[in-house]
Amino acid sequence: MKLAIRVVCAVSFLLPAMAASAQPAPEIRVDDVDRFYAIYDAAGGKPTQEQLQRDYLDKGSTGLAEFARLRRITGERIAAAIAEKPALYTEARRCVAVLPAVRVRLGQALNKLAGLYPKAAFPPVTLAIGRGKPVGTANASGVMIGLEALCAVDFLNPDPEARFVHVIAHEYGHVLQPGAQVENDDETVLKASLLEGGAEFIAELTSGAVGYGHLQAATKGREAEVEKAFVADRDKKAMGSIWLYNGRGTREWPGDLGYWVGYRIAKAYYRHAPDKQAAVLDILEVSDAKAFLDKSGWRPGIALD
Repeated sequence: MKLAIRVVCAVSFLLPAMAASAQPAPEIRVDDVDRFYAIYDAAGGKPTQEQLQRDYLDKGSTGLAEFARLRRITGERIAAAIAEKPALYTEARRCVAVLPAVRVRLGQALNKLAGLYPKAAFPPVTLAIGRGKPVGTANASGVMIGLEALCAVDFLNPDPEARFVHVIAHEYGHVLQPGAQVENDDETVLKASLLEGGAEFIAELTSGAVGYGHLQAATKGREAEVEKAFVADRDKKAMGSIWLYNGRGTREWPGDLGYWVGYRIAKAYYRHAPDKQAAVLDILEVSDAKAFLDKSGWRPGIALD
């Protein structure tokens, strides 16, 4: 994939300038994208599940292997996604071109994060091709992004460069959250929303905006209504709820509204805290969700803008 190769060269060219600054230099790995499109092109856009498994996944980076493990990505599932949504994979190539600028802006964001949270570590970002979803995931080993998935969700932010910056900044928040390192199917709506909303708030503090900014516009004027419903459901299981991990949703009730409510709770906590650095630590390392909520000063419909 010539375009991806040019991007790698451009990223490498930026290294001396970045090294001379105080900013962390996030490593953005795109080798898996190159290998996928080499296989894809050789097969005329229709690689078999065997080819995808043997030549793409089995020969992939450690980041891709972790992404596949966490999100059940197999050659069979990628082949099915290509057959169902071929445009998803052809159009994803356009997002590779924004990666050099993304890397520079991420360096600036992570420099801010290092100042706010001195324990911060910055493992690599692996960009790979998946099964059309999810957009991304993260743990202590790094951030893993499905290029085709993130490229497609332009409703999050129509500017692909900004979309990649803010979503990856969100995922870096998860890297630093102890509560995000283990997936718990019994997690409550409140706890899961504080983890997702905390990552959103960290993205805003560091990169300038949240990753899932469409939710603010979707709830404008309905803040109290939405958040009173959240309070009623806060002790329910997050999985299967109307608040998290429920896709795009509808115009009346967008998916993942728990991200937005959790972000507002985290923002209220930060604003009420006299020690901002300690507040960032509390937001990232929250363990007792109800105690955090009680201390936050948040209430349904609170004005925070």
